Amino acid sequence: MTTSAELIGRARDLLPAIQARAAETETLRRPHDDNMRDLIDAGLIQMLVPKRWGGAESDLKTMYEVVDTIAQGCISTAWIAAFYIGHNLYAAKLHPTAQDELFGARGFVMMPAATAPTMKAEPVEGGWKISGRAPWGSGIMHADWVMVSGMTPEKKPRSFIMPVSSVTVDDVWHFTGMAGTGSNDIIVDDVFVPHHMSLDGVDLRNGRTEGSVIHANPIYSVPLVPMAFATIVPVLTGGLKGALKSFENIVDRRVRNFSGTVVKDQQHTHIVLGEMQTGTQAIDILGRAHIARTEALIQTGFEMSDRIALKGSAGYLANAGRQVIQNMMANAGSSNYHHDQPLQRYWRDLSTVTSHAFWDWDISREQVGRHHFGLAPNHPIV
Repeated sequence: MTTSAELIGRARDLLPAIQARAAETETLRRPHDDNMRDLIDAGLIQMLVPKRWGGAESDLKTMYEVVDTIAQGCISTAWIAAFYIGHNLYAAKLHPTAQDELFGARGFVMMPAATAPTMKAEPVEGGWKISGRAPWGSGIMHADWVMVSGMTPEKKPRSFIMPVSSVTVDDVWHFTGMAGTGSNDIIVDDVFVPHHMSLDGVDLRNGRTEGSVIHANPIYSVPLVPMAFATIVPVLTGGLKGALKSFENIVDRRVRNFSGTVVKDQQHTHIVLGEMQTGTQAIDILGRAHIARTEALIQTGFEMSDRIALKGSAGYLANAGRQVIQNMMANAGSSNYHHDQPLQRYWRDLSTVTSHAFWDWDISREQVGRHHFGLAPNHPIV
């Protein structure tokens, strides 16, 4: 069985190639085929698949190290890798018959998971007829299966799994940041989904399902939103580390125009660099603590106070990370806005990542404050 050390080592071995392809990945507006092939060959996409299907059945701490490492080279690639890795947990929540179908082919899935209930779901004999559009389809460009979500006629949320061949991809992903993710819209037109290939949305959010209970490992009963936070956090921490390395390279060699001042000889540079290094290290420490807390709660269960605390933690990490990357860019010099310079890509990608709805800072801190006063959450992503 593949160990955590082996998985982390393989990610580190792939880092130089992933970083070398970062600019091309952005130009392609989709994950680089070679990156996806390398991640599969290294067993990284499969790392959270249950052992019964040949997966490593690893843990969140290992996933953190793997995704963090990939993000140091290319944030877009890390985003998609993190989704593919984490969404194998969602596949393991399906009815056992569905798990046979999904994992039986090659032992893992590459599945975007659109959880916003944008689809029309009509009950029919044996299952559902699904139609609609799902935006933000991260993972659709190399997918084999697709998860979309909708509201049933009873106004209950439900998710539906279908082969990628059943959907149409609308090429709308023209974004300044995270351009290489290819997170295009998913269009579904009157597709039949058998009942066993769907999940009750409440069960998915709570974590425990009829499919998850066949696995002894409690990680397969992790609730949706805490798992989503655990998926996203290492993209931020690793991206900041990659940006910091680029920033360090800049200040090591930069000479100011007109004055000819060597930047690394200035006290101000020492102060700014120290701030960027300390900020990046602090966010990494907080990220690791976030993952450790999530893993502990997987063993004991998630109370509402835990969910709100994790949302606050994720929001704080995003807000702090946004400030650090903005400061790096502000102190790097205007030449680093050129498309050939890596720092501007980290800056654009991280600016986009930290705007994600799941860890919106205003909403996150509001939920923490409301909880203090005994008020119920007033936002669905908790």
